Amino acid sequence: MLLLTLSLAALLGIVACANAPSTDTAAVPTTTPAPSVAAGSPAIPAAASNDYRIGPQDLLKIDVFGVEALSKRSVRVNASGQISLPLIGALQAGGLTAEQLAADIAARLAKDYLQNPQVIIFIEEFTSQRVTVTGAVRTPNVFPLKGRTTLLQVVAQAGGATSVANLGAVRILRSEPDGTRKTLEYDLAAIQNGAAPDPEVRGEDVVQVETSALKEAAKQATEFILPFWIFAR
Repeated sequence: MLLLTLSLAALLGIVACANAPSTDTAAVPTTTPAPSVAAGSPAIPAAASNDYRIGPQDLLKIDVFGVEALSKRSVRVNASGQISLPLIGALQAGGLTAEQLAADIAARLAKDYLQNPQVIIFIEEFTSQRVTVTGAVRTPNVFPLKGRTTLLQVVAQAGGATSVANLGAVRILRSEPDGTRKTLEYDLAAIQNGAAPDPEVRGEDVVQVETSALKEAAKQATEFILPFWIFAR
């Protein structure tokens, strides 16, 4: 009975430590420059880099100044990478950057309809872009990015963190243009509490929610030692 009492006391200590609130803050916040918008230049949301290539199922918003039929018009890129627009018809969008597509549309309109057309393209949904969420979440999976998406939102898409997640050390693995991969670490608890900014995730990011060894030990103790102690009383 003395052994069981000591085991129970140790269990309660582990549970108390595991449930103690984290005091960590986001270790490596990222900053994404705001998009620049100029007359005749495409406007790209912060979630897309300037060299982002449009892909199938992406949703584009196209705005041509002075042309009502092409004013704030949303079009979905089809499986072949094409879109269809009034006055222009079908044209290839897949594989182009927003700037290249805007230039192509402007050139086609200038040929037959307008002088110096002003074309602006927003990428509203990055459906061809994916983010992978792994680790201590309820439904690890690969999710499409639809517009601006933050770390908190993508973890929620994965069903949220499990009870044994280490919220103080959530990592984003991000590929760089030179082929290297950098690791960014954030305190998800601080983000949830509004104490730290919620960073954006980008296409091809891998989000890793680590397991807390302390919480895992507490869970195992709760599942195995406590029922045995109750049964032995």
